[in-house]
Amino acid sequence: MSDFRQDFLKFSLSQDVLRFGSFTTKAGRQSPYFFNAGLFNDGAGTLALAKFYAEAIIASKVQFDMLFGPAYKGIILAAATAMMLAEKGINVPFAYNRKEAKDHGEGGVLVGAPLQGKVLIIDDVISAGTSVRESVKLIQGENAEPAGVVIALDRMEKGTGELSAVQEVEQQYCLPVISIANLNDLFTLLHNNEEFGSYLEPVRQYRERYGVE
Repeated sequence: MSDFRQDFLKFSLSQDVLRFGSFTTKAGRQSPYFFNAGLFNDGAGTLALAKFYAEAIIASKVQFDMLFGPAYKGIILAAATAMMLAEKGINVPFAYNRKEAKDHGEGGVLVGAPLQGKVLIIDDVISAGTSVRESVKLIQGENAEPAGVVIALDRMEKGTGELSAVQEVEQQYCLPVISIANLNDLFTLLHNNEEFGSYLEPVRQYRERYGVE
């Protein structure tokens, strides 16, 4: 049986979404790798990405009734993941929000199915946690229950303190954060594939300096 986490990282490399080299992060750190989920920007790539999201959700065994995609990146992720889950026999509704409230038609900031039951938030990454915070507020404001957050890659590195952004979300909201892959999976990829051997040591050093358990 294939490991969807390793398959996802290899696919990300093939799409140039995951790159190795020298990159400056938003925090000003020099990182030996860079991940930009926004580069999944065609039909085939998005379809494959949604399959990995669905596999990660199913493997996590998290209980949920519907999906929510925060604007803007989460919108297509929630819709595509709902389609892929339906292909796997799990048909659930989805919703998303607008950045600004609509003052005509149905109005409001929410689009799609009514937020109810246990709502699983679908996004690309967690950096400052702003998107999660706004999503939780919206969900609870509709008397629904946040069930967890699903992201593509967990960098597993410290934020402003000793915890990572993912750990801060888990601690603050008591929610599970499910990632398709994380830094440990990336390290496994480098260790098991000779063509990436030159990046093994830089990633190891980066993990020692900024990583969290």
